[in-house]
Amino acid sequence: MNEKVKQMQDSLIVSCQALEHEPLHSSFIMGRMAKAAKEGGARGIRANTVEDILEIRKNVDLPIIGIIKRDYPDCDVYITPTMKEVDELMAVKPEIIALDATKRPRPDGKTLDEFFREVRRKYPDQLFMADCSSIEEAIHADEIGFDFLGTTMVGYTPYTKDEHIESHTFEIIRQILKKAKHPVIAEGNIDTPAKAREVLDLGCYAVVVGGAITRPQNITRRFVEAVNDRPRY
Repeated sequence: MNEKVKQMQDSLIVSCQALEHEPLHSSFIMGRMAKAAKEGGARGIRANTVEDILEIRKNVDLPIIGIIKRDYPDCDVYITPTMKEVDELMAVKPEIIALDATKRPRPDGKTLDEFFREVRRKYPDQLFMADCSSIEEAIHADEIGFDFLGTTMVGYTPYTKDEHIESHTFEIIRQILKKAKHPVIAEGNIDTPAKAREVLDLGCYAVVVGGAITRPQNITRRFVEAVNDRPRY
């Protein structure tokens, strides 16, 4: 593991992403968002698309977890789903590349094991992170050799839609940490400073926070809901 990746340990990674339908969709804006995150003390960035990664690198020298979100027909897997996206990311070589590591069918028809073997064979020196939705998926990703295990997809797959990352004092994370040998990066609805601190105290390598920092429409909605929810006299 290189020194740049080591600087993320025991720290905050900020996910700077905005999809096409979102108001902040712009590589320029994501670059400035990453700069703001660095000024706030973040030690890493998670970014979507080659264009955003290039712009972010103009603004900060932080390590990047790179992904490409791409939809394929009749497929729910969208985070760096095929070798095509991995190849595109390798043109800019983010420090870590995250892949969907759920048990859902992939667009190329390969199993996760087949896909990851192909990826590792082609890029043996690249670090890869598994975006998982369950303890079972994380342990499997650990066994097949992912360098980092992420809880990114907890609650976002049909079979985990009723799961919450913080349930039973982060029991999902506790079990993964107990059973896995590779570092765990907490991600997915870690939406308060207290939660971020707690997952690091449990032993996670780092914590990724996204929408609670970088999606103003979501932040605004939480305030509006609280305001509208108050008793009226």
